[in-house]
Amino acid sequence: MQKASSVNSITEGVIWKPLLFFFIPIVIGSFFQQLYNTADTIIVGQFVGKGALAAVGATGTLINLLVGFFVGLASGATVIIAQFYGARQHKRVELAVHTSVALSIVCGILLMIIGIVLAPQLLRMVSVPDDIIQDATLYIRIYFTGMIPSLFYNVGSGILRAIGDSKRPLYFLIAATICNIILDLFLVVVLDMAVAGVGIATVASQFLSAILVLIVLMRAEDSYRLNLGKISFNKDILFSIVRIGLPAGLQSVLYSVSNLVIQSSINALGTDTIAAWSAYGKIDALFWMIMSAYGVAITTFVGQNYGAGKYDRIKKSVRVCTGMAIGSAIALSVLLMLFGDIVYRLFTNDPTVIEIGLQMLHYLTPFYFTYVCVEVLSGAIRGTGEALKPMILTCFGICVLRVLWIVAAVPIWPGLLSILTSYPLTWATTSILFIIYYFKGHWLKKNDSLEGEIKEV
Repeated sequence: MQKASSVNSITEGVIWKPLLFFFIPIVIGSFFQQLYNTADTIIVGQFVGKGALAAVGATGTLINLLVGFFVGLASGATVIIAQFYGARQHKRVELAVHTSVALSIVCGILLMIIGIVLAPQLLRMVSVPDDIIQDATLYIRIYFTGMIPSLFYNVGSGILRAIGDSKRPLYFLIAATICNIILDLFLVVVLDMAVAGVGIATVASQFLSAILVLIVLMRAEDSYRLNLGKISFNKDILFSIVRIGLPAGLQSVLYSVSNLVIQSSINALGTDTIAAWSAYGKIDALFWMIMSAYGVAITTFVGQNYGAGKYDRIKKSVRVCTGMAIGSAIALSVLLMLFGDIVYRLFTNDPTVIEIGLQMLHYLTPFYFTYVCVEVLSGAIRGTGEALKPMILTCFGICVLRVLWIVAAVPIWPGLLSILTSYPLTWATTSILFIIYYFKGHWLKKNDSLEGEIKEV
């Protein structure tokens, strides 16, 4: 088996250039991921109506709750594969790859069953209005039939990023996005299948991206090569994945629970506000995809350098990544403040929906910079294998505080602005907590468990 190259730009040389080159394909890929999701919203909003727009949008937080847990859990695989790859422990990389894929298949089956069987009950729990619940139920059931390929793609792209390849996941997303848009237009505009059409298009695109990842992993000539006959659980590797990924998965669940509380409050304001919030969520995702890309990039950088024992380089990469992320947040805030009206009209021409949406956008986007340290510092800390404390900080600073605000403050100060205030309040609070922990928490410790290679079996 071919070993890793003797030169690794992540663990050697200047920091900003490989960090930037690693980040750019991730953020472009995230853009296509967002375009992939946004195409559904734009097409139903323009060609079906605001009721269908609200129905698709009302499922977003619920989908994130269920799928986000696994994506967080799978992040443990990305971390340990990055560490093993940086330490050149090739047998451990192989075991981690096959265990991760097995995990994606099992979790995909479970999520598919949950989503299909419990869709109506779950949607009623988040107060989806009666006039859109039928379409929302149909969409979410179709969406969850594609859980196995969706989760396999997430794991497969995570494996590639862990070894420093952020380009091929980008190519797969571009292909899936093009497929999704073409099918959306054909099924919704030509065949008039409405909400069902966008659901089917999404599932078909998920299968395409999963097949592309599968082909690349099976043809790899390095330690991350996938052999279908070896897909199984290794107890020690599974424990390591769960130990690192479970806190991230629980964090994602609690984060989504807090957003479900927000969504329920938004749902109570009527269909126009739901539609505006749905469109804003797609616009707002531009920020989240950029911050998430920085988080993935720094996690991989820290993971490989931690495996290589280069602790000073970890701190330098965090400083560089933080500066880049702050600059990106400010630039995006300015662009959305200036051109938000134009962007909103991509989703709907309804003047009431646009007016409410711009109120949301103008209130929240100036505070984007307050979130930066949450993503970058938590990603760096998780890269060392320390996942519990980032989860605790995030859950308290964002999830718990946000729910407390909705429960305690919104009844006193009812209305949209009161609900929106929960976001900058919790972003700033959590960033401060992470800054304190980063400098005072003694999170960067030597990990003796990376010493030594697992023997061939």
